[in-house]
Amino acid sequence: MIGTLVALLGLTMAIPMAVDLYFGSGEWHVFFRAGVITFVFGAALTLSTQNAQQQGLSIQQMFLLTTLIWLILPLFGGIPFMLGATEASLTDAFFEAMSGMTTTGSTVFSGLDDLPEGVLLWRSMLQWFGGVGIIVVAMVFLPELKVGGMQVFRSEAFDTDGKVLPRAGEIASRISVIYVALTFLCFLGYLLVGMTVFDALNHALTTLSTGGFSTRDASFGAFQGPAEYVSSLFMILASLPFVRYVQLIAGTARPLWRDTQIHAYLAIIFALTLCFAVYRLLVNQDHFEHSFREGLFNVTSIISGTGYASVDYQLWGAFPAVAFFFIGLIGGCAGSTACSVKVFRYQLLWASMRAQIRKIHSPNGVFTPRYQGQPVGEDVLSSVMAFFSFFIVTLGITSVLLAATGLDFITAVSGAATALACVGPGLGDIIGPSGNFETLNAPAKWILAIAMLIGRLEVMSVFALFTIRFWRA
Repeated sequence: MIGTLVALLGLTMAIPMAVDLYFGSGEWHVFFRAGVITFVFGAALTLSTQNAQQQGLSIQQMFLLTTLIWLILPLFGGIPFMLGATEASLTDAFFEAMSGMTTTGSTVFSGLDDLPEGVLLWRSMLQWFGGVGIIVVAMVFLPELKVGGMQVFRSEAFDTDGKVLPRAGEIASRISVIYVALTFLCFLGYLLVGMTVFDALNHALTTLSTGGFSTRDASFGAFQGPAEYVSSLFMILASLPFVRYVQLIAGTARPLWRDTQIHAYLAIIFALTLCFAVYRLLVNQDHFEHSFREGLFNVTSIISGTGYASVDYQLWGAFPAVAFFFIGLIGGCAGSTACSVKVFRYQLLWASMRAQIRKIHSPNGVFTPRYQGQPVGEDVLSSVMAFFSFFIVTLGITSVLLAATGLDFITAVSGAATALACVGPGLGDIIGPSGNFETLNAPAKWILAIAMLIGRLEVMSVFALFTIRFWRA
């Protein structure tokens, strides 16, 4: 499976190669060489294992497969960055490719306006591949593995029958059609508001994947105006559960309208946007439409984990800067391309807290936490609590490790948070909305890249691989 995916990744390098040929940038040979290397390795790995015994995947193999896919593909995805105009080191190439595949959006490249078109498109394609890939992982593997409470979505719209791979193929085919359709609509939307075809294509790819890579150093600051409304709309659509779109196309709209996760997510965006709009009006003396547009765009960008920046919101004051740090730790809906903790886990946490508080008031009463109107089992709640514990501990350890490499407190903590939540920009002058990760030292970049991998795969699915008891089970 890994060999097949690597070979397919090599074949897709023909697309940026063709783009470079079209624009005459002279970088086409980079993608040709990288594509050949990647395809040959993937094909050799596939052929060498084609006689393997055909059987279902065990739990251990599913965990290992999920992690290896997101570790190996960035290694090959970074090859064009080392051979091309960027002349990136192995560290920078792996960081950029991992940031792309995990749809984090942090970058070590500057001078994006002058980079060859093929390189810019390849960055966007990596995010687009990672976006559709993580939806399949979230719908197939994580519920089966009971990671972080994801088992509450185990029977959503698909019948498992205990067959993981056939189900993966079925989900991937349905999701891919919806994913491509939404990307095309986003592309048309960007064209209608004045973007060039190339900019519209790249930003459509990184918007639907909630990735955040841009073709400009100024990110979305180069496209302020109506484009921000278009982007906000599709970032929201991309961070809603894709299973609801599948059900909607099948003729069942009720689950979409009755999903409390969607209600909570949209309510949070609306409340935060209104809060920042009023703040900008009162404190920054801004006019309403501008403050509302920038508030909506940046709130949606950070909460969904996209990471676009139209302005340096740190200049708005201390309150917005701190608020955006915690907004990035909320995340979108489960089963979407969005990153971070996810709204449903906060809902389950709140339901559990309410039950405990009511039990304190009435010790003899029986209070059961409920989600979507259904009682929540202890296994789900324990998985969610374990996720929060692992997330916080990992955040602390990553922050300490980054500080040990010489980074200051703000850069270390916000860098750890933005990598683990796969958001993109951090805080401070170095990795803030108007900066990037280029000047960080090599150890810090490797730490951040691994943190992206851990965060994208919901933390526990990676850590489980390093426990002896897991492999003995």
